[in-house]
Amino acid sequence: MTAVDFPKLETLEIEELGADIAVLRVNRPERMNAQTVRMFHEYGIAARALRDLPLRALILTGVGERAFCAGFDLDEIDVITRMGVREFLKFQETATGGIQAIRHLPFPVIAAVHGAATGGGLALALAADIRLVAPTAKFSAAFVKVGLSIGELGTSYHLTRLVGPGRAAEIGYTARLVGAEEAVRIGLANRLVPSERLLDEAVETARLIAANSPGGVRLSKRAIQRNQEITSYAAALELENRGQALLTRTDDMPEALTAFKEKRAPRFTGR
Repeated sequence: MTAVDFPKLETLEIEELGADIAVLRVNRPERMNAQTVRMFHEYGIAARALRDLPLRALILTGVGERAFCAGFDLDEIDVITRMGVREFLKFQETATGGIQAIRHLPFPVIAAVHGAATGGGLALALAADIRLVAPTAKFSAAFVKVGLSIGELGTSYHLTRLVGPGRAAEIGYTARLVGAEEAVRIGLANRLVPSERLLDEAVETARLIAANSPGGVRLSKRAIQRNQEITSYAAALELENRGQALLTRTDDMPEALTAFKEKRAPRFTGR
């Protein structure tokens, strides 16, 4: 991937790692990477800048050692309380739209979580396809502590699908912390890795993804996400069948079959 002039961001930073992999970092370490109105706006800006690049995977993490993202910055909470209903709804649509834009990126997103991922930070981690956690990771749906509900930023949707409605209810109603080991055990996170290896493990996972067919991975992500949103088995099969039919028309599928017969690694082009 050639160097790209990314938009100027105040609360986020984008880094290209080469080999079609990039990192999106939440960049407010002095505030434990807490979210602001500006940050929610920048999620959408960053996602739009990234979505049309020939990336194979994106790593999502936080700057510094203290936190992935500690939710909404309480120093800005007065901004929300002063909003009228229409203004607040507009803010909610901006916030949810930014996180949704990250969730809907066409390539896999890997969250590398260390320290606090609470409130909106939990919602951000849940927007990723894969979550790797350091031993310091702590998750909390702490919305009820500030008079709000777990129905925030997609949390109620994602959490119930990952851990089940009973566990999601207990986590949401108590606002308790879920540590790294428990997160892996209940399915909230994929894998626990040493803190010093967290980014390296995320990069290695991204490279494993990048070794596969670009079209196959992208349509796999689409199938997994869309089939969470429908209840019809027939509709799920229709989506899968259409995607597989499209992939047989690409250059990568016959190349993969030829490589298998010739006992060599396939040379995927994405065409």
